[in-house]
Amino acid sequence: MPEPRFYRELMAAAGLCSFNVTEGESDLQIAAESDLTAEARRALRYYRQQLTEQIRRQPAFRHSLVPVEPLPDSPALIQTMCQAAVAAKVGPMAAVAGALAQYVGLSLLKKSRELIIENGGDLFVVTNTERKVLIYAGASPFSNRVALLIPGDGRPWGICTSSGTVGHALSFGRTDAAVVVARDAALADAAATAVGNVVTRAEEIEKGLERGKSIPGVEGVLIIVGDKMGAYGNINLTRPGKEG
Repeated sequence: MPEPRFYRELMAAAGLCSFNVTEGESDLQIAAESDLTAEARRALRYYRQQLTEQIRRQPAFRHSLVPVEPLPDSPALIQTMCQAAVAAKVGPMAAVAGALAQYVGLSLLKKSRELIIENGGDLFVVTNTERKVLIYAGASPFSNRVALLIPGDGRPWGICTSSGTVGHALSFGRTDAAVVVARDAALADAAATAVGNVVTRAEEIEKGLERGKSIPGVEGVLIIVGDKMGAYGNINLTRPGKEG
């Protein structure tokens, strides 16, 4: 069963209708201009079937920790995951949560001009209103006390987080939160994994920022380890609070 995501209650989505869709291991919290539960469920099932078929045909896709060459006839979802893996130098499944959120989101944009889709702590966001995304960083004193400001420019954003201290996702590092901002959620997801993997203590925050900087398409990086924090690029921090 999908694990409860209590931090969802901490992210405001003023003016939007919120609903939840689950399918297999995927657990999506979605905010849109109207209730698109049925459409979202169909899209999630469709893309999960593509992922399942890819793993059946190419078992290495599931467990590889390095990029995998996709089969020539692989669908766009799989191609996107593989491209993100190449950019970040990680395995393709490091991009899976962001990629699924993104592709479900793109299918829903036909019916909602604004969307926030959260999948396991990874976000696909299209908004015409400035939004705040609260940062959850486990036991760090910064947890739930800082937020990212996302501009309302009507274009897609991916905001993805890797942690070595929170949750069950594989990480070789010990960050409380390694957050990556990019225009592509699959890339942000893969890059967050790559950044998180190289930071095992607070003294390595700069190393993580340099790793994020080296990945094409990454717009910003935020790393939290205990009571230390570092940021690079397009990271606009603000205090949590009610959206305007």
